[in-house]
Amino acid sequence: MKSSMIARRGLAALAIAAPLAFVPAAARAGDIAGLWLVEAKDAVIDIAPCGERLCGAVVWLKEPRPNGQVRLDDKNPDPALRARPVCGLRLLYDFKASGENEWEDGHIYSADEGATYAAKMALLDANTLKVRGFVGISLFGKSQVWTRAAADTPRCATA
Repeated sequence: MKSSMIARRGLAALAIAAPLAFVPAAARAGDIAGLWLVEAKDAVIDIAPCGERLCGAVVWLKEPRPNGQVRLDDKNPDPALRARPVCGLRLLYDFKASGENEWEDGHIYSADEGATYAAKMALLDANTLKVRGFVGISLFGKSQVWTRAAADTPRCATA
């Protein structure tokens, strides 16, 4: 009797876990790597490992701009970097895992402001990512919710 109850529990666990084996890696809740559409829906960021940490670069921008020109990093505090295109720019860097589906100690660069902030991220589910940028402590910051973008999202010319 006891062994049949253990066997039933084992089969129940297998029935729950087996479908997960067929879910694509990019759709698993614990996998942050991939393409993410920012909250404003005007950019897609490709998050990927950078050594032991995570980083993310702009791979798509909503274009054309009203003036028809390529979006530049024109608010960068370093004048030598103001002419570089935003497309291809690494905006996220130095994120390390801090728990299940959480990353911290990272930084996020806002090309719209020309400012870099401390940041953390949390995967809410397989297709939803909460990104929080802040100054000093997390209390003094702003969060955005990003959604997973399609793998076939077109890439901007310089990415």
